[in-house]
Amino acid sequence: MTSRDPALPGHHAPAMRASDADRDRVAAVLAEALATGRLTSLEHADRLQATYDSVTLGELAPITHDLPDVTATAHGAAIVRHEVRAVFSKVVRGGRWIAGRHTALNATFGALIVDLSDAVLPGREITLEVNSSFGKLIVRVPENAHVIDEVSALFAKRHISGGHGDEGGPVIRVVGRATFGKIIVARERTDWNLPDRS
Repeated sequence: MTSRDPALPGHHAPAMRASDADRDRVAAVLAEALATGRLTSLEHADRLQATYDSVTLGELAPITHDLPDVTATAHGAAIVRHEVRAVFSKVVRGGRWIAGRHTALNATFGALIVDLSDAVLPGREITLEVNSSFGKLIVRVPENAHVIDEVSALFAKRHISGGHGDEGGPVIRVVGRATFGKIIVARERTDWNLPDRS
């Protein structure tokens, strides 16, 4: 990508700070490259992580230098919403995966264990919509995350920790409800049956 690349219209200074819209435009180029086979899923995840870690336009530029631009209608292709469900079952999601800017996690008469410590988080702030109904929902957040707790509970166990993370770390807003179930959100690994990290 050059300073004249349509993915970053009107920007010419590499030292200029990138906006979320700039990052989303690059993410759309990457999504199209994945869909058309120009990038493998691992390459896509690595480049997407670099995109949302970028601070300046100069850091964004090399990420798509070898990829064609996409049309303006495709710029909305950045991952906005993602959903993971466990219904009468146990589901574990961990390792390198791409969360949505708004990720819904639902456990209904089952167990859902989600590890975000190695996940690609698209943006400086994401929202986790957590709902546990007669189920167990456990979320491990990155060590540098700042967690905002907006979860309610009715006849349920609820433990949301994390508090203030490192400066520059992701902000994870947790909303939702536990009803006759359990919701745990924390940084520490306990006996959650999370898969081993490589």
